[in-house]
Amino acid sequence: VANDASALYWNPAGITQFQDNQLVVSHTEWLVETKHQFLGFVYHLSAEDAVGISVTSLHMDDMKVTTEVQPLGNGQYFRFGDLALGLSYGRRMTTQFSFGATIRYFEETMDVLKMRGIVADLGTYYWTGLGSSRFSAVVSNFGNLVSPAGTVNSYGGQSISQFQEFSPPTMFKFGFAFEPIQEETNSLTIALQLNHPNDNSENLSFGAEYAWSKTFFARGGYKLNVDEQTFSFGAGVATSLDVISFSVDYGYSVFSRLDGVHRITVLLKI
Repeated sequence: VANDASALYWNPAGITQFQDNQLVVSHTEWLVETKHQFLGFVYHLSAEDAVGISVTSLHMDDMKVTTEVQPLGNGQYFRFGDLALGLSYGRRMTTQFSFGATIRYFEETMDVLKMRGIVADLGTYYWTGLGSSRFSAVVSNFGNLVSPAGTVNSYGGQSISQFQEFSPPTMFKFGFAFEPIQEETNSLTIALQLNHPNDNSENLSFGAEYAWSKTFFARGGYKLNVDEQTFSFGAGVATSLDVISFSVDYGYSVFSRLDGVHRITVLLKI
């Protein structure tokens, strides 16, 4: 269902599913006082080709440095943050099939340690020809082994500068969607997605969206086989002015023991 500029985040093949140029800005109040930001822009080279750029950031306020003998802090603070820059390309091969790819440079900073690398997203988008049904397959964050760089000092004074390599959090996603109701005024979209991460068990997501006159939207979802997240719900509105069209969307995800997650997204059609 990623058929606007937010497809830069979810599925790069989705940037071929619309014809106007779009700018998307998203802010998420994520878990344990972390904040997630996403900025993306899609430009259409032709009716079949589109390119996009994106910036993703995850950050939080500075945290106290604690030690074995100073569990409440030693007066110093450290910083954590992630930053990723992506370049995407999508092409509509036929009226039914599209593909897309994103190359992303990422950098993670935790105090004096830094980790850098390059990962890729590969996505497809296929209309089956049976009503409005379509499906997508995506591999995200595919790349080489990575490890932190830098030197830390343990409590005993030992310097540590060698760290174990590990794989990026690669995920394979398969999604399917269709509209059981599709009228001029009312429409209902049903979506299903299977997620297969390389560092956890598989999980399944269900979602639905009701749209009235392509202006007001109500959404809900549920996840199966996850430790914390269960229900999600949200709403959105889309409208146009003289020279620009835009939409505003809000979402809230329920977590069983942690605080809920708030998301707000603004999309501009240029």
